[in-house]
Amino acid sequence: MKCGIKFCGGCNPGYDRRQACEEIKEAFENKELEFLHAVENDPYDCLLVIGGCSNCCASYNQYNVKGNVYKMWNRDHIDKIKEKLSSI
Repeated sequence: MKCGIKFCGGCNPGYDRRQACEEIKEAFENKELEFLHAVENDPYDCLLVIGGCSNCCASYNQYNVKGNVYKMWNRDHIDKIKEKLSSI
């Protein structure tokens, strides 16, 4: 399964978004969930939008996503995101 990753532009990040992404990816190292930077026209089973603040304004409608779009904008969301991704 493929999970696309979309980062916001980073104009006002309140946490290290890349570190949060790495923590999430590490939890799925031995699972059949591949994390890829989202590219238009490529199909994804789900999409993870990583925003740096509560606006979480990164657009994602341009991506081909079969399943759910998961949005996070705070480091406190990491465990919730891992739980949701574990259920797909």
